[in-house]
Amino acid sequence: MKIIIAKKRVLIIAAVIIFTGALLGVICGVGATSETFNQGEKVIVIDAGHGGIDAGVVGVATSSKESDINLAISRQLKSYFIAAGFKVVMTRTNNGGLYGSSSSGFKKRDMQKRKEIIESCNADMVISVHQNFCPIPSRRGGTVFFDKGSDVGRELANCIQKSINNMEECVSKNTALTGDYFMLKCTESPSVIVECGFLSNSEDDKLLNSDDYQKKIAYAIFKGAVAYYG
Repeated sequence: MKIIIAKKRVLIIAAVIIFTGALLGVICGVGATSETFNQGEKVIVIDAGHGGIDAGVVGVATSSKESDINLAISRQLKSYFIAAGFKVVMTRTNNGGLYGSSSSGFKKRDMQKRKEIIESCNADMVISVHQNFCPIPSRRGGTVFFDKGSDVGRELANCIQKSINNMEECVSKNTALTGDYFMLKCTESPSVIVECGFLSNSEDDKLLNSDDYQKKIAYAIFKGAVAYYG
């Protein structure tokens, strides 16, 4: 009986991925407001890192702000989860930060607000979207981080990392890594930080500023997250 149920769940997950894949390029651009869903559905929190006066890192080739790229990818990611029937909550819905006043301590207030959002909606999964930077300009590709004390976080990170590594554009097959980060400790539910690429690498920088690639990396993250539930 357990085998039959497990097979049924896998078929459902596969159907979700196929269905959403059919909508690729059609459902993008959905607004980042909260949606109303039936009780009992999975709540996915998508955290677009940085924002406001905290721009994050800057692209070496494009001078683009990490915070802007994070938001663009997060919006694409939201559209895939919504189309698949998940409830989605975004911590940041525009270019501003969550810190209120820009006075001293704004970063701490910003992070605390993100935690409050995660806790208030009883998140079933948290995906924090970021971009990486390294003094070694040859470093490329997406890397997923998880808290070392979280087995569910490790499993989710491995699923998403595998999906990113399977992308046609992925020239660097990275490994999911542990990280001691605040955003990974806001809930006991599976939480990851997805560093989508290196803005310190000119090729990654150009890709991450492409609308087409933003859709692809968002879809890869989505597929990995859905695979986790399988």
